[in-house]
Amino acid sequence: MNNAFTVDVEDYFQVTAFADTVALSSWHQRESRVEKNTQAVLELLAERGIRGTFFVLGWVAKRYPTLVNEISRQGHEIASHGMNHQLVYNQSPAEFREETRSAKRLLEDISQSPVIGYRAATYSITRRSLWALDVLAEEGFLYDSSIFPMHHDRYGIPDAKPVPHLMETSKGHKLVEFPISVLRYKGMTLPVAGGGYFRIFPYSVTRWGLKKLNASGQEFVFYIHPWEVDPAQPRIADAGLLSRFRHYYNLGLCHSRLQSLLGDFAFAPLQTILQERDLLVRDAERFRINTHARVEKLL
Repeated sequence: MNNAFTVDVEDYFQVTAFADTVALSSWHQRESRVEKNTQAVLELLAERGIRGTFFVLGWVAKRYPTLVNEISRQGHEIASHGMNHQLVYNQSPAEFREETRSAKRLLEDISQSPVIGYRAATYSITRRSLWALDVLAEEGFLYDSSIFPMHHDRYGIPDAKPVPHLMETSKGHKLVEFPISVLRYKGMTLPVAGGGYFRIFPYSVTRWGLKKLNASGQEFVFYIHPWEVDPAQPRIADAGLLSRFRHYYNLGLCHSRLQSLLGDFAFAPLQTILQERDLLVRDAERFRINTHARVEKLL
């Protein structure tokens, strides 16, 4: 069974946990490590012949267009992670639309391929920002992977459907949601599909949980950030204790754990899995109107 391997392409200083300490206006002054770290993830995937989906931050794409082209050249899907890693629920609908449209246009112009998938910064499509799904559909996206079906202090819709599904937005648009995978086990909701949870939990717990999902016939979506394979990254010393724990814990183990993960499970791009499940809505006219790259066909 194929599962979705996804990468949120952002630099170590762009994470929401550091937003109160590292201002957006200072990003260009920081040492950037996103090219090197993304290349490390690409090499891990190439060793296994695995292709995945890379949700690229527009800020990164604008500065490193050759990185976007290299990801695409190696056969991975390019998807959008927004422009400046701003939380959706802190934006107005107009601000979100402009940022989302700009990032999509940029990625399509660089890669010369359609961008049909989106993931919000810090999974910030929650109950108070469900309006964003209408904006995504209207801007030509066919699927979203932003909803985390659990409770967290920054994200989550605990009772959200935990499997990929076609949904209807409040305005009647059709959009596929492939939520971040969780395991519901004995009354608990366990986040077993990547990120800080992948580093904090022993790998045996991750493998057990993901195998349980596959054994039930459910594909999972796994996510990682390039900075998570970089234990030598500069430290943001004045960030809060909890933020530093979440960000830095077990960075030195992540690379080897990814090697194990890629050997234990089968993976494919998120778009491929949705095609296999016949979930993608091929609305060619909507796509033609809202796609800003020189692309004539959807797939």
